[in-house]
Amino acid sequence: MSAALRAQLFLYLISLLSGTGLTRYIEDNEASDGLYSLISLAQKRESEDFIFRRPLRCLDMLATEGYFTFVASRPQLACAAFIIAEPSEVISLELSDVSIDCSAGDFIKIFDGWVLKGEKFPSSNDHPLLPHERYTDYCSSAATTVSSQSSQNVAMIFFRIHSPESGFTLTVKKVHNPFPCNIMSQSPEGSFTMVMPHQRRNCSFSIIYPVEIRLTDLSLGDAKSNEISPLRQKWPGCSGSGDYVELLGGNGVDTSKMFPVADLCFSLSGLAQMKIGCDNSVVRLVSSGNYINRVTFQYRLLDQNEIPKTRENSLENLCSVE
Repeated sequence: MSAALRAQLFLYLISLLSGTGLTRYIEDNEASDGLYSLISLAQKRESEDFIFRRPLRCLDMLATEGYFTFVASRPQLACAAFIIAEPSEVISLELSDVSIDCSAGDFIKIFDGWVLKGEKFPSSNDHPLLPHERYTDYCSSAATTVSSQSSQNVAMIFFRIHSPESGFTLTVKKVHNPFPCNIMSQSPEGSFTMVMPHQRRNCSFSIIYPVEIRLTDLSLGDAKSNEISPLRQKWPGCSGSGDYVELLGGNGVDTSKMFPVADLCFSLSGLAQMKIGCDNSVVRLVSSGNYINRVTFQYRLLDQNEIPKTRENSLENLCSVE
């Protein structure tokens, strides 16, 4: 991803989180996730044979492999770094050279996914791990080096350090993922194909922009028709089939809290499209595990004058649009 696209993504995330702060951090209870904000950082491209190194900031966004070292200049009680890779990659993280005092309340925790505005991506309904299993806690480990690999193309770390000169080094590496599932898009425009091969799993492709989504191809296990069902809040047909695609819109990142825009539970070889004027637009593939399911789609950023002010088919207030 280019530096310009990275900066665009980071600035848009900031606009989503304006007015929030990094107020409270992860304790033992998942309900204490708190609210988080991001800063913009345009990192330069690095050649393949160059090992990238730079300081890690208290609030940071990383999209490059390398070594990132944090050294506290003063007590830093609420810090986070968001890491993102390409859709077809997962993220390997390693903590080393750690000098913190866990007994004094310092901590470093890795989270498998992102937390934005108190919501998790992927949602607990769609993640293969239980909520508490998604955290890797340095202070709970007896090892001096702690590592973790994400289940999707995003991960993050939380840390609190009281004493100046204390810190750690975070190593970020990217690993190819042959069957990407639960993806956060780096770009407001593009195309993608999600494939789920005989696995009972739900996969979401999240685009944190208002976009137009065009489904160009859909192959599901039980092909009976090619009709799209727009703007239904309950799906007696599709949800019962066990294999379907739904389009969601909302202003958070937890798909279980988003609004249904459309659903499609039959194979499609034509074109179905929908404009979603929300902060977050999602294509979600639900699979029973009995078939090989595949969905291909394109998406593009909506111009401001394209964002619907009123909702079609009497579904009002889908998203608040200023």
